[in-house]
Amino acid sequence: MTTTTPATDTTPRVWIGCLACYNDGRLVGDWFDAASADEVTTYDVHGAHSRADSHDELWCFDHENIPVRGELDPLTAAAWGRCFAEVDEHLRPALCAWVESGDYVAEGTGDLPSVSDFEERYAGSWDSFREYAEQLADDIGLLADVPEDIARYFDWRAWSRDLAFDYSTYDDPEGGVFVFRVL
Repeated sequence: MTTTTPATDTTPRVWIGCLACYNDGRLVGDWFDAASADEVTTYDVHGAHSRADSHDELWCFDHENIPVRGELDPLTAAAWGRCFAEVDEHLRPALCAWVESGDYVAEGTGDLPSVSDFEERYAGSWDSFREYAEQLADDIGLLADVPEDIARYFDWRAWSRDLAFDYSTYDDPEGGVFVFRVL
């Protein structure tokens, strides 16, 4: 099982800009931690040159480490950021893969993933599903009482293939696959 820390930063961030400036053809904004996107003010974006007139609407024009497409409002970005903050940093790529697959459990009526369902289903990052299946067989003692000279004839490929019906896998950007139980 692969347990290395991701080589890249997994902190959810958003580029928040002034919508009025954007509509005027100017990019005025900066990168912020997504978890606090709903606390960003026009002063944070404009600085000392803060404009009170019609420059009061902020928008997230870009984002990193949030598994959604397109732009979003600061409240939604903050909700995603806080959701990801509930998960250990080394698990965030797996959570992103789960959400991006579209085969995830959402929390309530929105699009945010249920962290408890993620934790219940996530079986780790492995070099291959076959490696996971072999470790699972060892953990549950599948062949513990079978004599060695008979156990060597066990059809691992067929057993792994059949076991795969109860799991889903998604590519791990660091190599290998993320394995999830289908409940």
